[in-house]
Amino acid sequence: MNYASIKSCDIANGPGVRVSLFVSGCTHHCKDCFNEEAWDFSYGEPFTGEVSDRLLAMLAPGYIRGITYLGGEPFDPRNQESLLLLSRRIRQELPEKSIWAFTGYVYGRNLPMLPGVTQELLEHLDVLVDGPFIAAQKNLSLRFRGSSNQRLIDMPKTLAAGEVILWHEK
Repeated sequence: MNYASIKSCDIANGPGVRVSLFVSGCTHHCKDCFNEEAWDFSYGEPFTGEVSDRLLAMLAPGYIRGITYLGGEPFDPRNQESLLLLSRRIRQELPEKSIWAFTGYVYGRNLPMLPGVTQELLEHLDVLVDGPFIAAQKNLSLRFRGSSNQRLIDMPKTLAAGEVILWHEK
C-alpha cells in the first residue's frame, strides 16, 4: 500500500483532534472528488513499518482522540491488509483511541470482503462513513461527510445488532 499524506492534527474527519491517514488508490473516481491525485495506487510513499511507528507516536498524546483512514479508498482490496495490521497495533497499544474509516463503497451492499481481512478490519472500527461522494448531493452543513447519501455507521453497534446503526456523537 502507498499513502498520499498524513495529517497530524485534523479536526474535519471525525470528532476531536485526530490523525488522518490518506491512502493511495481509488477506482470510484467520484465527480468533484477533493483528492483526485490519490486515485493512483502508486501515488505518494510506501506504507512501511516506520510509517506505522510514526503514526502510533502521533496518536500517543492525550489530546489526540483517534485516527481516520481516508483516501483514495481504504477498503480497496489492495489497501485493506495494511490497514488491518495498523488497526491491530492501535487496538493493542492505544486501545482508548478511536478508529474511523471512510469508504466510497456501501456497507452491506458492495464493500469488498476479503477472507480473513475485511471482517476483522470492520471489527476494529468505531465508525465507518460509507457511500460515494455524490456532487449533486453535496451538503456543506453535514458533519464529517460531503454528501447526504453518506452514512456514519456505528460499527460496534452495527456488528452486534446485525443491522446498520447510525453513529451519534455522545
